[in-house]
Parts: sequence; C-alpha cells; structure tokens
Amino acid sequence: MHLDVQDLRNFYYRSTLGRAAQASIRGRLLELWPEAAGQTVAGFGFAAPLLRPYLAEARRVIALMPGPQGVMQWPAGLPNVSVLCEETAWPIETGHVDRLVLLHGLETSDRPSHLLEECWRVLGPGGRAVFVVPNRAGLWARSDVTPFGFGRPYTLSQVENQLRLHQFTVERHSAALYLPPSQRRFWLKSGPLFERMGDRLPAMLGGGVFLVEVSKQVHSQRGEMTRLRPPSPIRVLEGLSNPMPEPA
Repeated sequence: MHLDVQDLRNFYYRSTLGRAAQASIRGRLLELWPEAAGQTVAGFGFAAPLLRPYLAEARRVIALMPGPQGVMQWPAGLPNVSVLCEETAWPIETGHVDRLVLLHGLETSDRPSHLLEECWRVLGPGGRAVFVVPNRAGLWARSDVTPFGFGRPYTLSQVENQLRLHQFTVERHSAALYLPPSQRRFWLKSGPLFERMGDRLPAMLGGGVFLVEVSKQVHSQRGEMTRLRPPSPIRVLEGLSNPMPEPA
C-alpha cells in the first residue's frame, strides 16, 4: 500500500520531525555516494528529498513516483524532473541508470519481486542502488506518525537475501534514524547526538531504517563457443523438381 504523495510531502517538507529524518538519511547516503558527477541518478517511491545534492553535478536526475502514490512537481523553483509511472514499468531505457535510490518504494509495493526486476533492468552494468527500508526492530517501524510505520518492515538479513535472490550483489549497509520518532523539542534537539552515537552501534540494533547498497554485476560467458549446424532437410521431393540420374 503506497502512501499519498501529499502526506509524504507534508512530513518531509513541512514537519520538524520529517526534516530531521530527511537530514539523517541523506547524510548516510552522502557517506555512501559523496558525488555522482556525469552520472544518471534516479529515485523511486518518494526519493526526491535524497536526490537534491546530485542535481548540480549529475548528468541527469529523475524522480520516479508510482501511480498509486501520486506525483508532485520537484524540485521547487527549478525545471521539473519528477515523473508519474507504473510501479513495474518505468519510462527508462534498459541499462541507462548509474545510481538508483528507493525510499518508500520496496516496503509499500504490492509486487516487490516485479519491482526488483525493474530495478535490475534499468541499472547499467556496474551500476549501484541503495534501498532504504524500515528496520523491523526499530522504533520508527512501530510508529504511525511517520511514513516508516506503513508497509513491510525488514530485518537486515531479510532485505539482503531478497536482493541477492534478484541477482544483486550486496556491497555494504548502513543505518539511520537513531533519534526517537517524537515531535517533542528535547528529542529533536538531541537528534544530531543520537546520530553520532548510532555510528558506534551495529547497524541492526538501533537505526530506524537500513540503507543497503547493491551493485549489478554482469558476468561474461565462459567456455568455448560451438557453432551448431542445422540438419540437412529431408530430400523427399528433390527428384520431382531436379531429376536424379538412374543407375545403369
């Protein structure tokens, strides 16, 4: 079940807690991908808040938003790069994406397997993707006041196994959202401290979301190639069109 785009926009852009969540996840993403100069960067779900740092240097940035969620114009004050699309049929040619980010895409999808196949299709050889999913053991997945309380939360092993089943190579993982999902001023002001403390903890313990980075590895075929010869056609009617000499 996808959330409505208006609710997502209100959370990330018009609430203090949402802006803190945006800063936490985007900071972790920038640690994984500090730059994307000359590359094609795409996001699916509601990944727009994470894509802004790449607008200036990337060759192209695309914010894909699924039909059941809805679409909004983004970024504000700049030419629009957001696109309304089918969940499992994106308007992108095969192998044309270098970097892909999913936020509120995988856990809310009704067809996660087909969605992962589409992610594989659009990524070029050696391309990388980051899947941001709610941590099943975290506080954010248990709270209905944030978008991470909807859909299917994951354990780290569950999401990594699902990605491997769809031919992705898991490169590394991280976590974000160590602050409690509360609008109270004390917790919000302590957010940066919680994020710094979270760096010292195993990712599976306290983070509200996992960030799993994967790559698309296309291996060349091995072994010797054998050229097969088609069998000779049956020459049943050959004598009628091209008479054969009779034996003496």
